Amino acid sequence: MRGQVTRAAEGFDRRAFTVAEVLRMQDAGIFAEKERFELIEGEIVPMQAKSSADELIKITLTIAIARALPDEMWMGVESTLYLSPKTFVEPDLTLYQRGPKLEDVKGKDILLAIEVAASSLAYDRGLKAQLYARYGVNELWVIDAKRRATFVHQGPEGRGWRSITERGPEEPLTFPALPGFSVSLATV
Repeated sequence: MRGQVTRAAEGFDRRAFTVAEVLRMQDAGIFAEKERFELIEGEIVPMQAKSSADELIKITLTIAIARALPDEMWMGVESTLYLSPKTFVEPDLTLYQRGPKLEDVKGKDILLAIEVAASSLAYDRGLKAQLYARYGVNELWVIDAKRRATFVHQGPEGRGWRSITERGPEEPLTFPALPGFSVSLATV
């Protein structure tokens, strides 16, 4: 369920929020319990509802990664990732080393973030990919749920990536830190 959304006219200032302020608003019940949003550089951004294609891909990846996950790693499923005092996101999946508490995990700690997108593809490949790079996430996969194509972003560099490659639905997705993990999205 989404709350009311307004769009400010270009050129007008918007009130920026901090993570701490948004968490206090959540505690005070200002947001509905099931309301999904991210805080992007101080702006509250409502998240789109997931489609069945999104969910099937996410379930497939979750099961395959869980089967290959070494004991020294954690997998977050729609876990909140606090990138800065003004930014938090909720990637579909994240992989990081065991040790720190979830709230202490920062961008550079994320070995892999996965965003599965249908209606939010341009946003995930654009602004969100830039944010992940800026805050040092090691690798990002943005999966086009409609086409089953995966955009693999490697080597964060400032606001961009040293390498972005597209893998088709028939090409297996692998990740070096997950021995034995291989998934082709063509059959999902």
